[in-house]
Amino acid sequence: MKILYAIQGTGNGHISRAREILPALENRASVDILISGMHAELGLDRPVKFRLKGLGFKFGKKGGVDYFNTWWKGNTTRFLREIQSLDLSEYDLVINDFEPVSAWAARKQHVPCVGLSNQCVLSDQRIEKPLKSQFDRFARAVLKYYAPTDVAYGFYYQSIDPFISTPVIRKSIRSLELSKENHYVVYLPSFKDSKIIRVLSQFEQTNWRVFSKHSVDGYAHGNVTLHPIDDDFFLESLASATGVICAAGFATTSEVLFLGKKLLVVPMKNQFEQQCNAVALKNLGVPVIKSMKTKWHREIERWLLADSTIQVQYPDNAQDIIDRMLIDFVNQTILMRNALELTEKV
Repeated sequence: MKILYAIQGTGNGHISRAREILPALENRASVDILISGMHAELGLDRPVKFRLKGLGFKFGKKGGVDYFNTWWKGNTTRFLREIQSLDLSEYDLVINDFEPVSAWAARKQHVPCVGLSNQCVLSDQRIEKPLKSQFDRFARAVLKYYAPTDVAYGFYYQSIDPFISTPVIRKSIRSLELSKENHYVVYLPSFKDSKIIRVLSQFEQTNWRVFSKHSVDGYAHGNVTLHPIDDDFFLESLASATGVICAAGFATTSEVLFLGKKLLVVPMKNQFEQQCNAVALKNLGVPVIKSMKTKWHREIERWLLADSTIQVQYPDNAQDIIDRMLIDFVNQTILMRNALELTEKV
């Protein structure tokens, strides 16, 4: 069996999951890789056959998605051209991690396409959603049409059924030696550094390590130290941190929960997935604040003083997920083939 594994390259979460999914896939099939959107700091240690621009979102510096620049800098003509030119004729199956080009190309060329992402679960009626907003209808349309697939296997903070699994935690996280030192890790890529510094510097007795997408060189501002994105140092800091403040992205929040670190989240504005994640995290007992503004000082202070952490158990499930998916695909293929043969006989 030959598989195209298509990955969304906007953000690090999809790439970090792919690092665990790929070995499991390669144990069972011949695999090529496609990545569209190149806004992730993490890379893969494997050759990528297709590197495409795709259709990504632009993050602002005020805590959310910049829809104006997403529209202004998007190139619909190029996106349609990429769909048209992507030849999937050599593949038996496309496995899609919220990647739009391969999803639409598979639909156009009638190639089976299976979704494998945390976005897949958000349309499930059992998943609690945030209160409706002016962006709700748009967000639901994005989930439905951005990267459509024939069937979906999703990830969530809790396993609901065989089609929704607990998060895939990368081995570099599982192997960390944990400690509790006098610093907190902060990763809020949709906020500008000055806004983060202005809020965190008020907590003079706390040492903050802020990992910034906007800073090439690290520097210190009192008790707040800015660091450029570096995965090794981020993991080292995460392992020894007392707690973590981050956006409500699925991968990072799942990893922090797995490590048993204190967690406070600031979901991106107008980002439906993160708003949904924030609801789930709040239900688990994770504090959620709406923005990095001084008016949230009391909530941050209360979190710093609290000692409670949330304990979760996320098994190493990547191979089980892939095996279940491929068995289902093979069984469905056999059923369709038998039905076709029966029709031809009739």
